[in-house]
Amino acid sequence: MKILIVEDEALLAMELESEVDAAGHDIAGIAADKTAAIQLIETKQPHFAFVDIQLLDGPTGIEVGRFLAERKIPYVFVSGNLKRIPDDFAGALGAIEKPYTMNGLKNALSFVETFVAGDRENPDPPPSLVISPAYHAARSA
Repeated sequence: MKILIVEDEALLAMELESEVDAAGHDIAGIAADKTAAIQLIETKQPHFAFVDIQLLDGPTGIEVGRFLAERKIPYVFVSGNLKRIPDDFAGALGAIEKPYTMNGLKNALSFVETFVAGDRENPDPPPSLVISPAYHAARSA
């Protein structure tokens, strides 16, 4: 799976990159602002993305998320303030709250892998992943 990381904090981006790599996935790129993220989405066509809400150019992660959703690319927000996520989750599968543990991130990534692979009957999401209401609705339909 080709994964995009949209995160303006270099250390957190490196940690995410390390975990994604250790799980056997490819990095489509790392972006610290909306412009770079959109460029990577268009050129690298990731299969999945981790998106922070607050980027170098402000709270533009939500706009990046909507851009991903329009292209049917699943993603999760990774944020220190989940209250900033719109009620519709801007099309996100869910969210991981910062600070997260490496174990929590691994569990969330494992869940995401099955989702991206098309397994909608997968087990309940791990506690580290707050799932969007739309996902719950689709799963129970």
